[in-house]
Amino acid sequence: MAITLEEAPWLGWLLVKALMRFAFMVVNNLVAIPSYICYVIILQPLRVLDSKRFWYIEGIMYKWLLGMVASWGWYAGYTVMEWGEDIKAVSKDEAVMLVNHQATGDVCTLMMCLQDKGLVVAQMMWLMDHIFKYTNFGIVSLVHGDFFIRQGRSYRDQQLLLLKKHLENNYRSRDRKWIVLFPEGGFLRKRRETSQAFAKKNNLPFLTNVTLPRSGATKIILNALVAQQKNGSPAGGDAKELECYRTGAPKFILRIFLNAKDSKSKGLQWIIDTTIAYPKAEPIDIQTWILGYRKPTVTHVHYRIFPIKDVPLETDDLTTWLYQRFVEKEDLLSHFYETGAFPPSKGHKEAVSREMTLSNLWIFLIQSFAFLSGYMWYNIIQYFYHCLF
Repeated sequence: MAITLEEAPWLGWLLVKALMRFAFMVVNNLVAIPSYICYVIILQPLRVLDSKRFWYIEGIMYKWLLGMVASWGWYAGYTVMEWGEDIKAVSKDEAVMLVNHQATGDVCTLMMCLQDKGLVVAQMMWLMDHIFKYTNFGIVSLVHGDFFIRQGRSYRDQQLLLLKKHLENNYRSRDRKWIVLFPEGGFLRKRRETSQAFAKKNNLPFLTNVTLPRSGATKIILNALVAQQKNGSPAGGDAKELECYRTGAPKFILRIFLNAKDSKSKGLQWIIDTTIAYPKAEPIDIQTWILGYRKPTVTHVHYRIFPIKDVPLETDDLTTWLYQRFVEKEDLLSHFYETGAFPPSKGHKEAVSREMTLSNLWIFLIQSFAFLSGYMWYNIIQYFYHCLF
């Protein structure tokens, strides 16, 4: 398409801005990630003496790093509007987020919208495609204890065994609370045709806005992390407790629940069904997030919380339950693409949205800390280099 004289200055500025943003991103990574690694190395004695405190400090630095990534989109005008239930209410409990997957920007969106949910990001474990291991952020995720899963039928059984072992070795010992999982096993555009063919062959729901989820990783997570009561039923959040959260019950009532749970407080308590929707069904990829060449966009995220007691653990029942959740996602997204808004929750006449914001002061402080740390570590390494050589 030919470029008019009126468009030329705007496109020129867009190119300059993209190059400037890319340069800043490179410098940001060069100071922040090595600084994180240096701090982790220097704190290894603390890991031996007080492992819980070490992983707390590491988690805070991890949250700051994800906050920097979130800020790249924030200053490009890529913001988030939240719908459905308020997940801040369960931010201190253990939970699994089941998220639909459209593009690499989904991860960036979650990095942004979870920043104001207390210590969730610091105590979070991501399950992501193994290709992310080879990105600039791969070393950070490896240190933090995220799990990289290799896709493909030939790897499936092996990867599920590795996931089980990874959870046993890293989840409790590192005081993790939340897990982010994309059950579809790939991007919508890549899996839609295969999923629809599978659905047609097996008389399953025909979906266009999402794909049928895979239950393997979800089952491994639930079996590993859901505590059991003496009668064999799951110990965790229940409908009454969730209703207290939803209605904003007084703190003393919530304390009664928390004190009454005793051993039940240990273990996974909630499933957070998370649906990400982009205007006109045009997802943001990580290149757009970094370069900022797309016009300011509001991404919409819908939450629905399920008590773990309402989630079946048997393979067939769990698979059916997951299919039901993604059929609901299909309906949510269809409604959003038609109206520009998610439908109201059950029992409500109107849907209520909440604009998620990042503090500019907080972004300035963590970026300042990153650049000052980078300068400090550069001088320390330079000093020892000259002493040795």
